[in-house]
Amino acid sequence: MRWLAVLWLALWLAPAWAQQAEPACTAQVLAVQVARGDADGNRPGPGQWQPAALPDDWSARWPGYGGTAWYRIDWQRHCPAAGAGQVALALESVIMAGEVYVNDERIWSDPQLTEPLSRSWNMPRYWLIPQSLLRDGVNTLWVRVVGVAGQSPGLGPVYLGDPASILRRYEDLWWSHRSLFTLNLIVSAVMGGLCFCIWLMRREQRTYGWYALMALFWVMFIANVLVTSPWPFPDSVTAARANIMALVLYVACFCIFTWRFGGQSLPRAEKALWMLSAALLVVMAFTPQAQLPEAQLAVVLIVSAIFFINCLQFPVHAWRTRRPEHGMMAACLLIFFGASAHDLLRMLKLIDSGNTYTPFTSVVVTLCMSAVLGLRHARSVRRIERFNQELADGIEQARTELATTLEREHTLALANARLQDRLQIAHDLHDGLGGSLVRMMAMVEQASAPVPSQQFLSMLKLLRDDLRQTIDSGSSAGVKVPATPREWIAPLRHRFMQLFDELGIGAGWRFPEQWRTPPSALQCMALTRLVEESLVNVLKHSRARRVELELLQPESGRLELRIEDDGAGFDVAAVLRAGISVGMRSMHTRIARVGGRLDVASRPGQTVLIATLELRPPQG
Repeated sequence: MRWLAVLWLALWLAPAWAQQAEPACTAQVLAVQVARGDADGNRPGPGQWQPAALPDDWSARWPGYGGTAWYRIDWQRHCPAAGAGQVALALESVIMAGEVYVNDERIWSDPQLTEPLSRSWNMPRYWLIPQSLLRDGVNTLWVRVVGVAGQSPGLGPVYLGDPASILRRYEDLWWSHRSLFTLNLIVSAVMGGLCFCIWLMRREQRTYGWYALMALFWVMFIANVLVTSPWPFPDSVTAARANIMALVLYVACFCIFTWRFGGQSLPRAEKALWMLSAALLVVMAFTPQAQLPEAQLAVVLIVSAIFFINCLQFPVHAWRTRRPEHGMMAACLLIFFGASAHDLLRMLKLIDSGNTYTPFTSVVVTLCMSAVLGLRHARSVRRIERFNQELADGIEQARTELATTLEREHTLALANARLQDRLQIAHDLHDGLGGSLVRMMAMVEQASAPVPSQQFLSMLKLLRDDLRQTIDSGSSAGVKVPATPREWIAPLRHRFMQLFDELGIGAGWRFPEQWRTPPSALQCMALTRLVEESLVNVLKHSRARRVELELLQPESGRLELRIEDDGAGFDVAAVLRAGISVGMRSMHTRIARVGGRLDVASRPGQTVLIATLELRPPQG
């Protein structure tokens, strides 16, 4: 086991020994010069070179120039004990595209050195220079740069020296120039997509929709830092126009998002914001290329001012509302404000700072803003859950109350049904059996001799039949309707005519031979009871000498029964107000129950009852 430990220690220390064994060299830059080149990429002649300092933006030296420039960097290698050693090279940026030579040997070139140009302006590069390309004494680094006027063309810092230190610097540059922006793009895209999905499911949550739209334009703006080609745009200038337009739309959506999040109603400010944004988009789309740099700078300053004003007004609003999520959002905006202001001043070269903070803070602020939205969403979900629970409790309570109410109504319905049954039986007994009793009593009173037992038995059977008919009246809906009106009235006519003849009362029976539209069984029963009650009243009260019964069907859907006598008459209104006539109430109730109307008119010498029924045609 001891030899295994020794072997492991040897393997662990081997890279350090190897690194110490290999000599580390440094590089001293002797001179940096720049000169214009031609479109074919030929190097300038000896008399065209000018001294330069890196990083270099040739816009100040050659205003309005877009094309090729060559940078010549003379340097000398210094190695320990005059031995040979490796030297590394790193470039922070080539704006816009280019190629690199070491002592006339090309070690790298962008794929596109004509429009559409490759985009190396934010792409750090690293090389370990082969020993075969190096000379003793002075070496020369040639960097050809193809730039676009108005897009800060030039060359960024160049680093030469010890491979380990240059590699660490390159890794730092890659992290700040590429990885941070990639992380920012991924976080923004994911959070924007999540908010977009939430907005799709709940369209009333417009805050999430504006955040998703804001994230979309931010991703489009950040993508300009990472892409290495202007595709889908035809050239670098068009891509720069589109990038500034994305920034304008991002700031507009950012303002709307913060206003919606804070519950602020600013219709005039929103209208002015969109009008200004539209004007800036038009400026970026149609400004000639010669004036494009000035237009870009003006647009960036305007949208930056809008952005900063919004970042400052929201904390004031949060202070007024004192809501926790507003305070968290205000803190995020203040951090974003500070970082963006620093980077804007650095871009305008008003301050000398080697660091940019927006790539760092934008990731943090995006996550914080997403956390604030998540907090609000969680509160909304909890509020909805509480509402659902309260709603469920309310529904359960209402269900219990409804069950109690239905049970009480059921009890009342049963009691009402029993009462209706009793009233129905009372009406049937009064109209049917009562009428028969009155007829029998009249016959016995008017008889000149004692009634024979056989005739008395016949009367009792007739009363029994009437009682059976009263008992079976509840199922009268199933009784068959007589085929003709005369067939329907024949039994009633037979019963009363015998009594009318004995009392000397004349009667006229005018009934059509056929139904135009037959009534229902219930309507037939109601008319039968009406006729019985009316004729019994004639016998009991009217002292009439003539009775007329007539059935009319003036229309196929309407039937009229008219009963008229020449008796003493009565005061109809007084009887109805007093409510003393069971027969009168019974007749009105029966006719109304089958969808009809009963009209009664009476005076001395004439009483008229007219029952009108609406008939339905028989079904199929």
